[in-house]
Amino acid sequence: MKRLIKNGQCLVNGHLQVRDILIADGKIAKIGQHLSAQTPVDQIIDAQGLFVSPGLVDVHVHLREPGQTAKETVKTGSLAAAHGGYTTIAAMPNVIPAPDTSERLKAMLALNQRDGAVHMVQYATITTDRGGDELVDMAGLKAAGAFAFSNDGNGVQTAGTMYQAMQQAAQLNMAVVAHAEDDSLTFGGVMHEGNVSKRLGLPGIPSVSETAQVARDVALAAATGAHYHVCHVSSAATVQVIRAAKAAGVNVTCEVSPHHLLLSDEDITSDNAMLKMNPPLGSEQDRRALITGLLDGTIDLIATDHAPHTDAEKAQSMLKAPFGITGSETAFAMLYTKFVKTGLFSLVQLINWMAASPAARFGLNAGQLMAGAPADVVLFDLTTPFTIQAADFLSKGHNSPFIGQQVLGKTIRTLVSGKDAYISRP
Repeated sequence: MKRLIKNGQCLVNGHLQVRDILIADGKIAKIGQHLSAQTPVDQIIDAQGLFVSPGLVDVHVHLREPGQTAKETVKTGSLAAAHGGYTTIAAMPNVIPAPDTSERLKAMLALNQRDGAVHMVQYATITTDRGGDELVDMAGLKAAGAFAFSNDGNGVQTAGTMYQAMQQAAQLNMAVVAHAEDDSLTFGGVMHEGNVSKRLGLPGIPSVSETAQVARDVALAAATGAHYHVCHVSSAATVQVIRAAKAAGVNVTCEVSPHHLLLSDEDITSDNAMLKMNPPLGSEQDRRALITGLLDGTIDLIATDHAPHTDAEKAQSMLKAPFGITGSETAFAMLYTKFVKTGLFSLVQLINWMAASPAARFGLNAGQLMAGAPADVVLFDLTTPFTIQAADFLSKGHNSPFIGQQVLGKTIRTLVSGKDAYISRP
Protein backbone atom coordinates (compact mmCIF):
# COMPACT_ATOMS: atom_id res chain seq x y z
CA MET A 1 0.00 0.00 0.00
CA LYS A 2 1.26 3.44 -0.95
CA ARG A 3 0.28 6.48 1.08
CA LEU A 4 1.15 10.11 0.48
CA ILE A 5 1.36 12.73 3.21
CA LYS A 6 0.74 15.89 1.23
CA ASN A 7 1.36 19.59 1.89
CA GLY A 8 2.89 19.17 5.36
CA GLN A 9 5.46 21.47 6.96
CA CYS A 10 8.75 19.60 7.32
CA LEU A 11 12.03 20.76 8.80
CA VAL A 12 14.43 21.34 5.92
CA ASN A 13 17.82 22.83 6.76
CA GLY A 14 16.40 24.13 10.01
CA HIS A 15 13.33 25.77 8.50
CA LEU A 16 9.75 24.66 7.96
CA GLN A 17 9.04 24.06 4.29
CA VAL A 18 6.18 22.35 2.47
CA ARG A 19 7.01 18.81 1.44
CA ASP A 20 5.20 15.62 0.44
CA ILE A 21 6.20 12.24 1.88
CA LEU A 22 5.60 9.06 -0.10
CA ILE A 23 5.26 5.90 1.97
CA ALA A 24 5.53 2.41 0.51
CA ASP A 25 5.94 -0.96 2.21
CA GLY A 26 6.30 0.61 5.63
CA LYS A 27 9.19 2.86 4.64
CA ILE A 28 9.64 6.40 3.41
CA ALA A 29 10.08 6.03 -0.33
CA LYS A 30 10.57 9.68 -1.24
CA ILE A 31 10.38 13.20 0.19
CA GLY A 32 9.80 16.04 -2.23
CA GLN A 33 7.35 18.47 -3.75
CA HIS A 34 4.22 17.74 -5.79
CA LEU A 35 4.71 14.00 -5.50
CA SER A 36 1.01 13.24 -6.09
CA ALA A 37 1.44 14.28 -9.71
CA GLN A 38 4.28 11.83 -10.14
CA THR A 39 3.20 8.62 -8.43
CA PRO A 40 -0.21 6.93 -8.13
CA VAL A 41 -1.03 6.17 -4.48
CA ASP A 42 -3.71 4.31 -2.54
CA GLN A 43 -4.36 7.11 -0.04
CA ILE A 44 -3.56 10.78 0.36
CA ILE A 45 -3.27 12.27 3.86
CA ASP A 46 -3.67 16.03 3.66
CA ALA A 47 -1.31 17.64 6.17
CA GLN A 48 -2.05 21.23 5.15
CA GLY A 49 -1.00 23.53 7.98
CA LEU A 50 0.46 20.72 10.08
CA PHE A 51 4.03 20.03 11.19
CA VAL A 52 5.21 16.67 9.87
CA SER A 53 7.75 15.31 12.34
CA PRO A 54 9.83 12.18 12.62
CA GLY A 55 8.29 9.87 15.18
CA LEU A 56 9.50 10.69 18.68
CA VAL A 57 11.71 8.22 20.57
CA ASP A 58 11.33 7.67 24.32
CA VAL A 59 14.01 5.54 25.98
CA HIS A 60 12.35 5.59 29.41
CA VAL A 61 8.76 4.42 29.97
CA HIS A 62 7.05 2.24 32.57
CA LEU A 63 4.30 -0.01 31.24
CA ARG A 64 3.58 -1.93 34.49
CA GLU A 65 2.75 -5.22 32.76
CA PRO A 66 3.06 -7.89 34.02
CA GLY A 67 2.15 -7.51 37.67
CA GLN A 68 0.63 -4.04 37.97
CA THR A 69 -1.96 -3.86 35.23
CA ALA A 70 -4.33 -1.68 37.26
CA LYS A 71 -1.81 1.11 36.58
CA GLU A 72 -1.01 0.43 32.91
CA THR A 73 -0.65 -2.31 30.31
CA VAL A 74 1.52 -2.70 27.25
CA LYS A 75 -1.52 -1.89 25.13
CA THR A 76 -2.62 1.24 27.00
CA GLY A 77 0.91 2.50 27.54
CA SER A 78 1.90 2.10 23.91
CA LEU A 79 -1.34 3.74 22.76
CA ALA A 80 -0.55 6.63 25.10
CA ALA A 81 2.87 6.87 23.49
CA ALA A 82 1.32 7.03 20.02
CA HIS A 83 -1.08 9.71 21.28
CA GLY A 84 1.93 11.74 22.36
CA GLY A 85 3.70 11.37 19.02
CA TYR A 86 6.09 8.60 20.04
CA THR A 87 6.71 5.79 17.58
CA THR A 88 9.54 4.01 19.43
CA ILE A 89 9.68 3.41 23.17
CA ALA A 90 11.94 1.51 25.57
CA ALA A 91 10.16 -0.30 28.40
CA MET A 92 11.79 -0.34 31.83
CA PRO A 93 12.04 -3.65 33.73
CA ASN A 94 10.35 -2.77 37.03
CA VAL A 95 7.47 -5.17 36.50
CA ILE A 96 6.52 -8.33 38.39
CA PRO A 97 8.28 -10.63 37.70
CA ALA A 98 11.20 -8.57 36.44
CA PRO A 99 12.88 -9.63 33.16
CA ASP A 100 16.01 -10.94 34.86
CA THR A 101 16.23 -14.26 32.98
CA SER A 102 16.15 -15.07 29.28
CA GLU A 103 12.83 -16.86 29.69
CA ARG A 104 11.16 -13.90 31.38
CA LEU A 105 12.62 -11.46 28.90
CA LYS A 106 11.39 -13.51 25.94
CA ALA A 107 7.91 -13.59 27.47
CA MET A 108 7.93 -9.81 27.77
CA LEU A 109 9.17 -9.38 24.21
CA ALA A 110 6.33 -11.60 23.00
CA LEU A 111 3.82 -9.52 24.98
CA ASN A 112 5.25 -6.29 23.59
CA GLN A 113 5.08 -7.66 20.07
CA ARG A 114 1.48 -8.79 20.53
CA ASP A 115 0.02 -5.71 22.23
CA GLY A 116 2.34 -2.84 21.35
CA ALA A 117 0.92 -0.06 19.20
CA VAL A 118 4.41 1.35 18.49
CA HIS A 119 7.93 -0.02 18.07
CA MET A 120 9.12 -1.32 21.43
CA VAL A 121 12.45 -2.37 22.88
CA GLN A 122 12.82 -3.95 26.31
CA TYR A 123 15.29 -3.41 29.13
CA ALA A 124 16.56 -6.32 31.18
CA THR A 125 17.67 -5.87 34.78
CA ILE A 126 21.24 -5.48 36.03
CA THR A 127 20.71 -7.68 39.09
CA THR A 128 18.21 -10.34 40.04
CA ASP A 129 14.79 -8.79 40.69
CA ARG A 130 16.39 -5.31 40.39
CA GLY A 131 17.94 -5.53 43.85
CA GLY A 132 20.88 -6.96 45.73
CA ASP A 133 24.22 -7.91 44.23
CA GLU A 134 23.56 -11.00 42.12
CA LEU A 135 24.27 -10.06 38.52
CA VAL A 136 22.03 -11.39 35.77
CA ASP A 137 23.32 -13.45 32.85
CA MET A 138 24.01 -10.45 30.66
CA ALA A 139 25.26 -12.43 27.68
CA GLY A 140 22.19 -14.67 27.77
CA LEU A 141 19.85 -11.69 28.07
CA LYS A 142 21.53 -9.90 25.19
CA ALA A 143 21.10 -13.02 23.07
CA ALA A 144 17.43 -13.16 24.11
CA GLY A 145 16.86 -9.62 22.83
CA ALA A 146 17.59 -7.19 25.67
CA PHE A 147 17.88 -3.53 24.61
CA ALA A 148 20.09 -2.49 27.54
CA PHE A 149 20.45 -3.15 31.28
CA SER A 150 18.80 -1.13 34.04
CA ASN A 151 17.53 -1.49 37.59
CA ASP A 152 15.41 1.62 37.10
CA GLY A 153 13.48 2.49 40.22
CA ASN A 154 16.45 1.30 42.25
CA GLY A 155 20.03 2.49 42.30
CA VAL A 156 22.73 -0.19 42.34
CA GLN A 157 23.94 0.25 45.90
CA THR A 158 27.24 -1.66 45.86
CA ALA A 159 30.12 -0.19 43.85
CA GLY A 160 31.63 -3.63 43.24
CA THR A 161 28.39 -4.87 41.72
CA MET A 162 28.16 -1.90 39.38
CA TYR A 163 31.83 -2.28 38.45
CA GLN A 164 31.35 -5.93 37.49
CA ALA A 165 28.14 -5.09 35.61
CA MET A 166 29.94 -2.44 33.60
CA GLN A 167 32.81 -4.78 32.84
CA GLN A 168 30.42 -7.34 31.36
CA ALA A 169 28.32 -4.74 29.57
CA ALA A 170 31.42 -3.23 27.94
CA GLN A 171 32.44 -6.64 26.62
CA LEU A 172 28.94 -7.09 25.19
CA ASN A 173 28.76 -3.53 23.79
CA MET A 174 25.60 -2.90 25.82
CA ALA A 175 24.58 0.17 27.80
CA VAL A 176 24.16 0.30 31.57
CA VAL A 177 21.24 2.67 32.20
CA ALA A 178 21.14 3.86 35.77
CA HIS A 179 18.61 5.24 38.18
CA ALA A 180 21.23 6.99 40.31
CA GLU A 181 20.22 7.03 43.96
CA ASP A 182 22.21 6.22 47.09
CA ASP A 183 19.59 4.81 49.46
CA SER A 184 21.67 5.76 52.50
CA LEU A 185 21.23 9.42 51.56
CA THR A 186 17.46 9.54 50.97
CA PHE A 187 16.38 9.53 54.64
CA GLY A 188 12.81 8.51 53.86
CA GLY A 189 12.16 11.73 51.97
CA VAL A 190 9.26 12.40 49.62
CA MET A 191 10.42 15.60 47.89
CA HIS A 192 13.55 17.68 47.37
CA GLU A 193 15.22 18.76 50.58
CA GLY A 194 15.19 22.53 50.81
CA ASN A 195 13.23 25.54 51.96
CA VAL A 196 9.99 24.27 50.43
CA SER A 197 10.13 20.87 52.12
CA LYS A 198 10.83 22.57 55.43
CA ARG A 199 7.95 25.00 54.97
CA LEU A 200 5.54 22.17 54.13
CA GLY A 201 6.85 19.94 56.92
CA LEU A 202 7.60 17.09 54.53
CA PRO A 203 10.76 14.96 54.74
CA GLY A 204 13.28 15.87 52.06
CA ILE A 205 15.67 13.96 49.82
CA PRO A 206 19.01 15.76 49.41
CA SER A 207 20.24 16.11 45.83
CA VAL A 208 23.54 14.52 46.82
CA SER A 209 21.76 11.15 46.88
CA GLU A 210 21.77 11.35 43.07
CA THR A 211 25.05 13.18 42.54
CA ALA A 212 27.13 10.92 44.80
CA GLN A 213 26.13 7.81 42.89
CA VAL A 214 26.66 9.43 39.49
CA ALA A 215 30.14 10.52 40.61
CA ARG A 216 30.90 6.95 41.66
CA ASP A 217 29.53 5.53 38.44
CA VAL A 218 31.38 7.82 36.04
CA ALA A 219 34.61 6.72 37.71
CA LEU A 220 33.58 3.10 37.15
CA ALA A 221 32.62 3.84 33.55
CA ALA A 222 36.04 5.42 32.99
CA ALA A 223 37.72 2.32 34.40
CA THR A 224 35.65 -0.16 32.36
CA GLY A 225 34.91 1.69 29.13
CA ALA A 226 31.21 0.91 29.45
CA HIS A 227 28.47 3.09 27.97
CA TYR A 228 26.95 4.55 31.12
CA HIS A 229 23.62 6.36 30.71
CA VAL A 230 22.15 8.40 33.57
CA CYS A 231 18.37 8.45 33.83
CA HIS A 232 16.34 11.58 34.69
CA VAL A 233 19.14 13.92 35.79
CA SER A 234 17.65 16.38 38.28
CA SER A 235 20.32 18.50 39.98
CA ALA A 236 22.84 21.17 39.05
CA ALA A 237 25.61 19.27 40.81
CA THR A 238 24.90 16.13 38.78
CA VAL A 239 25.07 18.13 35.56
CA GLN A 240 28.49 19.41 36.62
CA VAL A 241 29.75 15.87 37.29
CA ILE A 242 28.55 14.65 33.89
CA ARG A 243 29.98 17.70 32.12
CA ALA A 244 33.38 17.02 33.65
CA ALA A 245 33.18 13.32 32.83
CA LYS A 246 32.40 14.04 29.19
CA ALA A 247 35.27 16.50 29.00
CA ALA A 248 37.53 13.73 30.32
CA GLY A 249 36.38 11.37 27.58
CA VAL A 250 34.17 9.06 29.67
CA ASN A 251 31.52 7.22 27.64
CA VAL A 252 28.59 8.77 29.51
CA THR A 253 25.24 9.97 28.20
CA CYS A 254 22.24 11.24 30.08
CA GLU A 255 18.62 12.28 29.83
CA VAL A 256 16.34 14.84 31.43
CA SER A 257 12.60 14.44 31.95
CA PRO A 258 10.09 17.09 30.84
CA HIS A 259 8.84 17.66 34.38
CA HIS A 260 12.31 18.52 35.66
CA LEU A 261 12.64 21.10 32.88
CA LEU A 262 9.19 22.56 33.44
CA LEU A 263 8.83 22.53 37.23
CA SER A 264 10.80 23.08 40.42
CA ASP A 265 10.03 22.48 44.07
CA GLU A 266 8.71 26.05 44.20
CA ASP A 267 5.69 24.75 42.28
CA ILE A 268 4.82 22.50 45.23
CA THR A 269 2.63 24.74 47.37
CA SER A 270 0.83 22.01 49.30
CA ASP A 271 0.91 18.28 50.03
CA ASN A 272 0.12 17.32 46.42
CA ALA A 273 1.11 13.81 45.28
CA MET A 274 0.70 14.80 41.62
CA LEU A 275 4.06 16.53 42.12
CA LYS A 276 5.77 13.57 43.77
CA MET A 277 8.35 11.92 41.56
CA ASN A 278 11.74 10.28 41.93
CA PRO A 279 14.11 12.00 41.58
CA PRO A 280 12.09 14.83 43.08
CA LEU A 281 11.64 18.25 41.55
CA GLY A 282 14.75 20.21 42.46
CA SER A 283 15.29 23.88 43.17
CA GLU A 284 14.80 26.60 40.59
CA GLN A 285 18.60 26.72 40.33
CA ASP A 286 18.59 23.02 39.48
CA ARG A 287 15.90 23.52 36.83
CA ARG A 288 17.88 26.28 35.14
CA ALA A 289 21.04 24.15 35.23
CA LEU A 290 19.18 21.36 33.42
CA ILE A 291 18.13 23.76 30.68
CA THR A 292 21.72 24.97 30.36
CA GLY A 293 22.90 21.36 30.27
CA LEU A 294 20.61 20.61 27.35
CA LEU A 295 21.67 23.70 25.46
CA ASP A 296 25.40 23.09 25.89
CA GLY A 297 25.22 19.37 25.04
CA THR A 298 25.95 17.97 28.49
CA ILE A 299 22.46 16.44 28.53
CA ASP A 300 21.92 14.36 25.41
CA LEU A 301 18.20 13.82 25.20
CA ILE A 302 14.75 14.15 26.71
CA ALA A 303 12.92 11.05 28.02
CA THR A 304 9.55 11.09 29.74
CA ASP A 305 9.95 8.61 32.62
CA HIS A 306 6.24 7.91 32.02
CA ALA A 307 5.14 6.41 35.35
CA PRO A 308 1.39 5.78 35.62
CA HIS A 309 -0.39 5.04 38.91
CA THR A 310 -4.02 4.58 39.86
CA ASP A 311 -6.16 7.55 40.83
CA ALA A 312 -6.61 6.13 44.32
CA GLU A 313 -2.86 5.81 44.91
CA LYS A 314 -2.20 9.38 43.87
CA ALA A 315 -5.11 10.73 45.92
CA GLN A 316 -3.08 10.03 49.05
CA SER A 317 -0.66 12.31 50.89
CA MET A 318 2.85 12.63 49.50
CA LEU A 319 3.89 10.63 52.56
CA LYS A 320 2.07 7.55 51.24
CA ALA A 321 1.54 8.00 47.51
CA PRO A 322 3.95 6.33 45.08
CA PHE A 323 6.56 8.33 43.18
CA GLY A 324 5.94 9.14 39.51
CA ILE A 325 3.86 11.01 36.97
CA THR A 326 2.71 10.21 33.45
CA GLY A 327 4.48 11.87 30.56
CA SER A 328 3.92 10.22 27.18
CA GLU A 329 0.83 12.24 26.26
CA THR A 330 1.93 15.66 27.48
CA ALA A 331 5.67 15.88 26.79
CA PHE A 332 5.80 17.36 23.30
CA ALA A 333 2.95 19.82 23.74
CA MET A 334 4.23 21.11 27.09
CA LEU A 335 7.82 21.48 25.90
CA TYR A 336 6.84 23.07 22.60
CA THR A 337 4.55 25.56 24.32
CA LYS A 338 6.81 26.49 27.22
CA PHE A 339 10.17 26.48 25.45
CA VAL A 340 9.87 26.71 21.65
CA LYS A 341 7.07 29.28 21.59
CA THR A 342 8.95 31.38 24.14
CA GLY A 343 12.12 31.28 22.05
CA LEU A 344 14.34 29.42 24.51
CA PHE A 345 14.57 26.29 22.33
CA SER A 346 14.22 25.98 18.57
CA LEU A 347 11.90 23.40 17.05
CA VAL A 348 14.99 21.80 15.49
CA GLN A 349 16.57 21.38 18.93
CA LEU A 350 13.42 19.97 20.50
CA ILE A 351 12.93 17.37 17.77
CA ASN A 352 16.60 16.42 17.99
CA TRP A 353 16.37 15.87 21.75
CA MET A 354 13.11 13.92 21.45
CA ALA A 355 13.80 11.88 18.32
CA ALA A 356 17.17 11.88 16.55
CA SER A 357 19.45 12.04 19.60
CA PRO A 358 17.89 9.20 21.64
CA ALA A 359 17.89 7.02 18.53
CA ALA A 360 21.52 7.84 17.78
CA ARG A 361 22.74 7.39 21.35
CA PHE A 362 21.22 3.90 21.54
CA GLY A 363 21.66 2.77 17.94
CA LEU A 364 17.97 2.67 17.05
CA ASN A 365 16.73 2.86 13.47
CA ALA A 366 14.36 5.68 14.26
CA GLY A 367 14.00 9.41 14.77
CA GLN A 368 14.63 10.74 11.24
CA LEU A 369 12.63 11.54 8.14
CA MET A 370 14.60 10.36 5.12
CA ALA A 371 14.18 8.09 2.16
CA GLY A 372 14.67 4.47 3.20
CA ALA A 373 13.89 5.07 6.87
CA PRO A 374 10.93 3.46 8.61
CA ALA A 375 7.75 5.41 7.94
CA ASP A 376 7.40 6.55 11.55
CA VAL A 377 5.78 9.94 11.10
CA VAL A 378 3.75 12.29 13.29
CA LEU A 379 1.48 15.16 12.31
CA PHE A 380 1.31 17.91 14.94
CA ASP A 381 -0.91 20.99 14.99
CA LEU A 382 1.37 23.77 16.23
CA THR A 383 -1.16 26.61 15.93
CA THR A 384 -4.48 25.59 17.51
CA PRO A 385 -4.60 25.84 21.33
CA PHE A 386 -6.07 22.93 23.27
CA THR A 387 -6.43 22.00 26.93
CA ILE A 388 -4.80 18.91 28.38
CA GLN A 389 -7.60 16.81 29.84
CA ALA A 390 -7.47 13.50 31.69
CA ALA A 391 -10.51 12.31 29.71
CA ASP A 392 -8.39 12.41 26.55
CA PHE A 393 -5.62 10.21 27.97
CA LEU A 394 -5.21 6.73 26.53
CA SER A 395 -2.99 5.78 29.47
CA LYS A 396 -4.68 4.28 32.51
CA GLY A 397 -2.74 6.80 34.57
CA HIS A 398 -4.10 10.30 35.05
CA ASN A 399 -1.38 11.36 37.47
CA SER A 400 -0.16 14.48 35.68
CA PRO A 401 0.36 17.97 37.11
CA PHE A 402 -0.20 19.36 33.61
CA ILE A 403 -3.90 18.55 33.37
CA GLY A 404 -5.79 21.78 32.74
CA GLN A 405 -2.90 23.51 30.95
CA GLN A 406 -3.68 25.21 27.64
CA VAL A 407 -0.99 24.29 25.13
CA LEU A 408 -0.05 24.01 21.47
CA GLY A 409 1.30 20.95 19.68
CA LYS A 410 -1.65 18.57 19.50
CA THR A 411 -0.98 15.18 17.93
CA ILE A 412 -3.27 14.81 14.93
CA ARG A 413 -1.98 11.53 13.52
CA THR A 414 0.79 9.05 14.30
CA LEU A 415 2.02 6.54 11.74
CA VAL A 416 4.19 3.57 12.72
CA SER A 417 5.80 1.77 9.78
CA GLY A 418 3.33 3.60 7.59
CA LYS A 419 0.24 2.39 9.44
CA ASP A 420 -2.03 4.48 11.65
CA ALA A 421 -1.28 4.06 15.35
CA TYR A 422 -3.25 7.12 16.47
CA ILE A 423 -5.74 9.48 14.80
CA SER A 424 -7.13 12.45 16.70
CA ARG A 425 -10.86 12.63 17.18
CA PRO A 426 -12.51 15.55 15.33
